[in-house]
Amino acid sequence: MNDGYFRVGVATPDVRVADIPFNLDRTIEACQQAAKSGAGLVVFPELGLTGYTCSDLFLSKRLLEQAQAALADLAGTTAALDLVIIVGLPLAHGGRLYNVAAVLAHGSVLGIVPKTNIPNYAEFYEARHFSPGPENASVMIAGREVPFGTNLIFACEQLPALKIAVEICEDLWVPAPPSTRHATAGATVIANLSASDEIIGKADYRRLLARSMSGRLIGGYLYADAGTGESTTDLVFAGHNLICENGRLLKESELFAGGLLLSDLDLDLIEAERRRTSTFTVTSQPVAGYRTVWFSLPIRRYERLMREISPHPFVPQSKMDLAERCEEILSIQTNGLKKRLAHTRAKTAVVGLSGGLDSTLALLVTARAFQALQQPLSSLIAITMPGFGTTDRTYGNALSLARSIGAELREIPITESVLLHFRDIGHDPDKHDVTYENAQARERTQILMDIANQSGGLVIGTGDLSELALGWATYNGDHMSMYGVNSSIPKTLVRHLVRHVAAQALLQGDTSLHQILSDILDTPVSPELLPPKNGEISQQTEAIVGPYELHDFFLYHFVRHGLPPRKILRLATQAFESSYDPDVVLRWLKIFLRRFFTQQFKRSCLPDGPKVGSVALSPRGDWRMPSDAHADIWLADLPE
Repeated sequence: MNDGYFRVGVATPDVRVADIPFNLDRTIEACQQAAKSGAGLVVFPELGLTGYTCSDLFLSKRLLEQAQAALADLAGTTAALDLVIIVGLPLAHGGRLYNVAAVLAHGSVLGIVPKTNIPNYAEFYEARHFSPGPENASVMIAGREVPFGTNLIFACEQLPALKIAVEICEDLWVPAPPSTRHATAGATVIANLSASDEIIGKADYRRLLARSMSGRLIGGYLYADAGTGESTTDLVFAGHNLICENGRLLKESELFAGGLLLSDLDLDLIEAERRRTSTFTVTSQPVAGYRTVWFSLPIRRYERLMREISPHPFVPQSKMDLAERCEEILSIQTNGLKKRLAHTRAKTAVVGLSGGLDSTLALLVTARAFQALQQPLSSLIAITMPGFGTTDRTYGNALSLARSIGAELREIPITESVLLHFRDIGHDPDKHDVTYENAQARERTQILMDIANQSGGLVIGTGDLSELALGWATYNGDHMSMYGVNSSIPKTLVRHLVRHVAAQALLQGDTSLHQILSDILDTPVSPELLPPKNGEISQQTEAIVGPYELHDFFLYHFVRHGLPPRKILRLATQAFESSYDPDVVLRWLKIFLRRFFTQQFKRSCLPDGPKVGSVALSPRGDWRMPSDAHADIWLADLPE
């Protein structure tokens, strides 16, 4: 299966100004390289066959004739390549001169797209030579009449999701880019042939424009920029090439590097995102004024994708971005809780503190909310409830953390209460089954709820998004609270949030809090419901339900992008190739799907909690799913 991927390239070959034979040879070489790499589309810079900086030489009939001849040679030379080629040149037609992009495939010129917006300000003097192009016309190229106009969409017969439209340089920079019309007319990939000179700060703005346009259009955006071969009489060009998809930068060339940049667009994802976004309108009928030009390309299967697949999609890769993201998330959690505490006029907040990551984060967020409300932290009640599985390490960290924060600390052992409950219901305490485990969780929840009532406060939930996805929570136990601050924070991100607070504590000179949080971060994830062995945790969550980093990966792509399991498996296998064998990934993906479907009933009655990221499972905030849906067709999508 192709899985909807389509390999594309943007190229900035060496050019010599007005040396058309040289430029043609370099363009052909780049086309051959792109085809050899498996690309089905390659885009070249604006006026690439002649060079953008020819200035008044564009008025020379010799230059124009040679450019058309080079276009014909390019079509003929590349006829055997399974490749759509988009190249720039000047074109005289009807007494006017146009700055155009020619779209070629299998030896034929499919169509010619003229530039719509002609800049004539600052360093640009294009109106001296070029005119804006018509929407719908035709032009003779090499003795053949081809479509000529700004309203052309090039559609692939074998890949219905591949619909290409073109705009040229300035078209991107204007208030109403032509690509907006193209996308609403059905185009999924926009190619921009550009000659954007380099000045201070322009690369950042250019990158922002391309990314934001791909996000607004929910599509692919390919930006091919003129490079160092252009004239440097007054300007310098850096060949800043960009490949973007749905607001994400897939690939970017280094400035002044040139060459060929390749990546794989996910056409299925683009279509899925458009279906999901109800305000994005694409008509199913032909749009008035638009012409569709069909072409043929074989469907390729790429063994290895040329796009970065983050194993941790919830976690930014840049340390700076991660720090900013963590602070933003903590602010969202804090302000959500602040509003709820103020609205309910709560006198206290009650947090069950286990010494684990989730309850630690909940306590830290609650402390921030109290500070924002200018309430004393002594009104924050931290309750540690040691039971059958509590270890000295987690118990000690819970006590130390509460004291370090300045919360009121209460210790309420649950062993005797649970044993009494076992006697009441006739359960053998030596039988360590689900009843043995869940009775402890429910006893702790009862204590928290009753003390919240007693103190006029709210119970702050500690459960996270990953646990909700897997149903790894005791129904009406730790599953329940009065406000769940962690409900849309995945486990892989919880760790980074706690680490962020630890780093802040160190910067502020609070070495005690830093040490406590560091040790909590190093503690294995466990519900601690089974007796420890030799004083050590005997029940490690990830050994039971699987690695959280895998489950978070599955969750993100299943919920956020609606990907089929086979595609999730393919992505995960590549993303985690250095960490897990493919059969291990497959095993845990099947477990994820089974648990995700069977445990929906727990998510259908979640407490309130703030949506933080693009994936959330609250039935009110984002995810709506019947509790009795079957996973069979999703499981059947995976190999045995």
